[in-house]
Amino acid sequence: MKKRQFFLKIIICLLFSTIIMQEFLFANKSDVEISVPTEVKKGDIITIKLKVIHKGNNFFHYTDVVTLKINGDILKKWEFSSFTRPENEVFTREITYTVNGPVTISAVANCNLHGSIDERSVIINVK
Repeated sequence: MKKRQFFLKIIICLLFSTIIMQEFLFANKSDVEISVPTEVKKGDIITIKLKVIHKGNNFFHYTDVVTLKINGDILKKWEFSSFTRPENEVFTREITYTVNGPVTISAVANCNLHGSIDERSVIINVK
C-alpha cells in the first residue's frame, strides 16, 4: 500500500512539474498595440484602443498592469491580480481623450513573471 501511495505521489509531482515547465517554456512577455487616428483636429475627442497580447492567463501567470501615458504623463493604469485577471490572453481597453495639441501616446503591458516586451508609442498630428 505504501508503494502505491509513493508512486501516486511521484506521478502527481511529475504532472505538476510538467504543467509548471510548460508555463515557463511557452509563456511570453506582455505586449500592447495602440489604435488611434493618425491625424485629428484640435478639440476632437478620440478613442484610444489598447490591445494587450500575452500567452498565459491563469492564477500564477497573467498581465498584471497596463499603463497608458499621454505626453509622458500617466492617463490611466489598469491593475490586475491572481483573483482579478484579464478576461483573456488577448484583451482590449478603451478610453476617450480630447486632443488639444500634439499628442504622443504610449502604453506598456507587464507580465507578472516575464515583464514587458517594450513600451509602444504613436504620435497624433493635429491639424
